[in-house]
Amino acid sequence: MKILKLLNRKNLSIIFLFLFYNLSICAEEQPIDIWNIDKKKLETENKKEALDEISEVKIESSIYNNQSDKKKDIIRLDTELVSKEIRIFGLYDPEEYGLNINMWINSDGSDLKKLFGKINNYDLSIDSKEILNILLLTNSYYPNKNITEAEFLKFKSDWLIKDSNFKIIEKYLIKNQIVNLHPKLTRYLVDNYLSQSNVKKSCEIFDEIKEPIEDQYLSKFNLYCLINYGKNDEAQLILDLKKEMGFKDDYYENKINYLLGYIEEADEKISENSILDFHLAHRTNTDFLFEPSNETSNLIWKYLSTSNLLYNINDIDITDVDKISTIEKAVHDKNYSENDLFEFYKTFQFSINQFINIKESYKSLSGIEGRALVYQRLLLTEEPKLKIELIKILKNLFENENISNAFDLKLKKFLDQINPEDVPSNLSSFYNKHKKNNEIIQKKIKFNNKILHQSKLIRYFNGEYSKVKLEDDLNKFLKKIKKDKKYFFSKKDIIFLEALKSDGIKISKKYDDLYKINKSEMPLDIQNMIDNKEIGATLLRLIEVIGPDKIENIDDDTVYFIINSLNQLNIDLIRNKLLLKVLPLKV
Repeated sequence: MKILKLLNRKNLSIIFLFLFYNLSICAEEQPIDIWNIDKKKLETENKKEALDEISEVKIESSIYNNQSDKKKDIIRLDTELVSKEIRIFGLYDPEEYGLNINMWINSDGSDLKKLFGKINNYDLSIDSKEILNILLLTNSYYPNKNITEAEFLKFKSDWLIKDSNFKIIEKYLIKNQIVNLHPKLTRYLVDNYLSQSNVKKSCEIFDEIKEPIEDQYLSKFNLYCLINYGKNDEAQLILDLKKEMGFKDDYYENKINYLLGYIEEADEKISENSILDFHLAHRTNTDFLFEPSNETSNLIWKYLSTSNLLYNINDIDITDVDKISTIEKAVHDKNYSENDLFEFYKTFQFSINQFINIKESYKSLSGIEGRALVYQRLLLTEEPKLKIELIKILKNLFENENISNAFDLKLKKFLDQINPEDVPSNLSSFYNKHKKNNEIIQKKIKFNNKILHQSKLIRYFNGEYSKVKLEDDLNKFLKKIKKDKKYFFSKKDIIFLEALKSDGIKISKKYDDLYKINKSEMPLDIQNMIDNKEIGATLLRLIEVIGPDKIENIDDDTVYFIINSLNQLNIDLIRNKLLLKVLPLKV
């Protein structure tokens, strides 16, 4: 009988373990519940309780104990391997742009932090942005000297937030499944979609997340999305679990309980702590009213605008300075209609004398009244010189209040009405700076076969010239240049030839005396980075050099060492794009 009991106990334990093991396998094979860490934690706790119960059953078989130990060793080994696994994050394969998966390995994190800090202070040009996007979003191992993975990933997040390309951010987060490593970036994305009153788009992000969510705010957002999908039971389960684990947010719970149907009426409190809180207040109150202030965040302003919740400016009393100032700031932040503001300016009343003596009379008025007066006088002015003078005065009035963007579209529209020939010389720089280009003109390359770097040979960088033909035509061109004593061999000619040489284009040695290379033109720190194979750091340094400038507007000496750096690194695709902007004559 004792033996039978023992066998029964052994069989029972084995059955328990077998079932648990198979359930674990099934769980791994099934899709991960995307909805929340909370549900995962509930499952984990249940499994832990099952394991605790199983452990109470004594197993007296030495053979089983040996097998169990082996399994533990395997599990331990697997855990160690996972912990040593190095993940890489990005959108592009290194080969796409001629980069290297190890391009950060040799760099000192301290140097990278300095470079990132400098770059972050720039309003980068299109050229700089393009290179930085390629650099930061290319799959690569992160540097490990004087910098942590979290710090390095933060650089990526901060840049993506600053660049505000939502499609790129979404693609980056979903492809790499790094919501927990980038909670700030994920929140930035879903908050911005919600500020556009696009709940559907915000919640779709959570549909794509395959890992349990650890961030409290994102977890709350995800729970709300469950309700939005009609998955109330699942939402309630998660909320209950969160509360058991110490979660407490009376404001949030009140709104959620109303949406779940547990209370008939939500309180009318309106929180501006987050766009989610604000949205919940709006959704749970059919009589929702809110008056924004200067302290109201841009996200909430955008939400009010896209949800048609902003008051009509025409209902504002012209004496309500605070409210008008709030509107002006909102226009500056692109959260309110510029056209509505200027229509409101037309409601102010002024005397004929004020219009006649406009250049002095606006000075005695308040800022708002002064802007309204100058604007109205502008509408009455046809004379080009006075018109552009008034435009400049009005622009200065907005700039003095740090709301210059509020006079943006209107400014360009006014300037468009002025013939460039009628602009006084003393106002031409202002005119050219702010003149709107109604059309983006795609400039075409015009070949000048009398100048080497403007000749048809540059088609090579666009993939339109074979190496064999290029070598033949190039040497013929250089032969003519050598005979022509009047030909000036420019820096751009040197840039052109050095790029070709780096690609293995054969040039006869008899043309070596056409130009000389001054090695001192290459910044020492950049050359040291190249020699040390710090590809990522070198590109960061070049981005710093280009900064807010278009590559075609940079001096030839600087362009030379930029291209030279890319030649040495064999980053031909980026180099070729820059060369096709720098070398040819465009019309």
